[in-house]
Amino acid sequence: MPAAETDIIVIGGGHNGLVCAWYLARAGLKVMVLERRGVVGGAAVTEEFYPGFRNSVASYTVSLLNPKVIADMDLAGHGLKVVHRKVANFLPLDGENYFIVGEGRTKSEVAKFSNRDAERLDAYNERLETIADTVRDLVLQTPPNMPVTGGLAETIKQLLKGAGVGNRLSKLDLTARRDLLALFSQSAGDWLDGWFESAPVKAAFGFDGIVGNYASPYTPGSAYVLLHHVFGEVNGKKGAWGHAIGGMGAITQAMASACRALGVDIRTDSAVRETLIGGGRARGVVTESGETLLARAVVSNLHPRLLFEKLVDAAHLPADFRERISRYRSGSGTFRMNVALSELPNFTCLPGDGDHMTGGIIMAPSLAYMERAFVDARQYGWSREPIVEMLIPSTLDDSLAPAGRHVASLFCQHVAPALPDGRSWDDHREEVADLMIDTVDKFAPGFKASVLGRQVLSPLDLERTFGLIGGDIMHGTMAIDQMFSARPVLGHGDYRTPITGLYQCGAGTHPGGGVTGAPGHNAAREVLADIKRLR
Repeated sequence: MPAAETDIIVIGGGHNGLVCAWYLARAGLKVMVLERRGVVGGAAVTEEFYPGFRNSVASYTVSLLNPKVIADMDLAGHGLKVVHRKVANFLPLDGENYFIVGEGRTKSEVAKFSNRDAERLDAYNERLETIADTVRDLVLQTPPNMPVTGGLAETIKQLLKGAGVGNRLSKLDLTARRDLLALFSQSAGDWLDGWFESAPVKAAFGFDGIVGNYASPYTPGSAYVLLHHVFGEVNGKKGAWGHAIGGMGAITQAMASACRALGVDIRTDSAVRETLIGGGRARGVVTESGETLLARAVVSNLHPRLLFEKLVDAAHLPADFRERISRYRSGSGTFRMNVALSELPNFTCLPGDGDHMTGGIIMAPSLAYMERAFVDARQYGWSREPIVEMLIPSTLDDSLAPAGRHVASLFCQHVAPALPDGRSWDDHREEVADLMIDTVDKFAPGFKASVLGRQVLSPLDLERTFGLIGGDIMHGTMAIDQMFSARPVLGHGDYRTPITGLYQCGAGTHPGGGVTGAPGHNAAREVLADIKRLR
């Protein structure tokens, strides 16, 4: 079969791949996107999982999607509409008590448990927001390509020089610099223990520290994961969370529409078998069907280990780089479910419908509960008292379920990415799914009886379906040694790889996981810079 030619081939039609493709096409390049599945979107897709019921299958809520990407691609013009949650989070604590985080009501809710904590809340939010602003400034910047020689002093010097970090840090006062150090090094639990005394308050804020993070809230570094989840915004409102009408697939369908408007060739059911390398540079790809496609450059939106361990011949990679990739930690302890409901849940602590049903419903009443869940999962494979966050997007979007019915997303932790003793998730998937349903039923009796159908995705299912190794929704652990210039490997944090003409644009690069579009945006800039330099 004759080889086809194009300027750029993007492997993987997830949201970052589509964003990267759009920016490259806007610059006048001929771009082709190859997606293994029958639909673009990666983990940000909406599908029917039970007759008449649709939901966001994997990723499930909006906040981190970068406003520049939204504006540049005119996603609203391509059909995207995002609405705010009426409350951020609702924590049922037991049969009588609950805690709600929501605009205009959080302080009074905190005061139910601690007047001291209520008095400290404004200062906490202000200081956290200062650091969140610092992170926002870095999201769309390319990390410096840190040297692997020269010692720690040179490394720190380059880190501060690169990406405008030094200039941004110079604007922080001493208090903010101390907070920055704490948030990048401490555990979420230690950070919150220094601020608050009430267990429910710390649980509400600490949950962000273990989202997609297979760790105890007292694991060093989890404070950064907490920070990562608060630097987003929705419709210009910082720190807000929202819902895309039509589910998360509405985001990627809008992106695909924007790409097609610029002539991007998007091909589904087109898995890549091999990256072609000749003369020390990427030349194109070979698909699973045997078709050879040539290009001036190749950009991968895949998990780094999938790219370098499956699609690139090891002979083309430096030995130390191959070793580091093999050590790249991935596995977020995530068990994902979608359920079709005959009616809304009825929580014992706050019966009936209300704004609390539109937020993230977090069933994990304390940091101690979260820590036990992690220890349990490490020992047994899953926590016998798991952490469950439930969203009911049909309370905001009636397009997802028949009239009077609802859909719910269950984001469940902690479970082991790989079960101990050689057991397979295929043998325990339904058992654990029953446990997750029972957990919700404890807080909302009758929930189990209302379930009409369910879709269950274990970590193994998430890996098979979406290429999330170990079920890792972040494409790799968000730890300090796997962030910024070291994501995925120190010396290649600038979206380039050891192979000329081969780039990465997925969540395994800066700034990491979440539906942000930032890696795709940044990678496209570096590809264009290299093409301009060659010209």
